[in-house]
This record gives sequence, structure tokens and C-alpha cells, in this order.
Amino acid sequence: MPEFEFLKSSYSNVQNECVEVARNTPATVAVRDSKTPDGPILRLTPTAWAEFTASLR
Repeated sequence: MPEFEFLKSSYSNVQNECVEVARNTPATVAVRDSKTPDGPILRLTPTAWAEFTASLR
């Protein structure tokens, strides 16, 4: 399993209610809940991540 380097969103609030994203692996964008860092990790292709984030704008 790749070693993901997660970064917390700059939109994170005081209660740590946020997602963390790792984009340090070329073929995978990993997303996890910042409140449960040992919990499940959602793995997306870079294309799927780009489409998802574009849909939020």
C-alpha cells in the first residue's frame, strides 16, 4: 500500500470537521475523514478527483 501524505483542507474548522487529501501518489488521490485518520480511505483517480472538485465550483 502506498504511503499517503495527507493534508488538511484550509477550510477546516476548530472542531476538525474536515477531510484530508493526499495527492503524493501519481495514480491515486486519497481522501479520509480528519476525525478518524485510522478509518477508511477513499481512493480516486486523479481524473475523478478533478471532476469532483470542478463540480463544487
